[in-house]
Amino acid sequence: MTARWLAAFAVVLALAGPALAVNPDEELADPALEARARELSKELRCVVCQNQTIDDSDAGIAKDLRLLVRERIVAGDTDDEVMSYLTDRYGDFVRLRPPFNAETFALWAMPVLVLLAALAAALTYLRRRPKPAPADAALSADEEAQLQAVLDERRKT
Repeated sequence: MTARWLAAFAVVLALAGPALAVNPDEELADPALEARARELSKELRCVVCQNQTIDDSDAGIAKDLRLLVRERIVAGDTDDEVMSYLTDRYGDFVRLRPPFNAETFALWAMPVLVLLAALAAALTYLRRRPKPAPADAALSADEEAQLQAVLDERRKT
């Protein structure tokens, strides 16, 4: 019974891809221009949903941005000009992959800094942990007496 549920769940997950929110009335008649618009939409973040592209979002602002992208493309703008227009208007935040510059340095450097901090913490831990006693180390006389007392106690029970 559990295997069936897991199989059904796996099928549902496999079929659950991103639902494209582009409505048919938004699409351009020219397939080449529509393809450009779709590619640009994959690079733009919905400013409301934040972790979705404008192509995947149902938010009103995402629809407005999709229409704006298509308007700029129909007006003859290049892909770079469309991205520049939207970046000027909404800032680098609207891009899913912001450019590397002084303002986004922390964003790009943070994963490296976290990795270096984790490595430093691991090295510090490994250096400070107690060293295990060698396997061939002999017991002191006091330790021998304690061990003998424990063994004698166990033999009694």
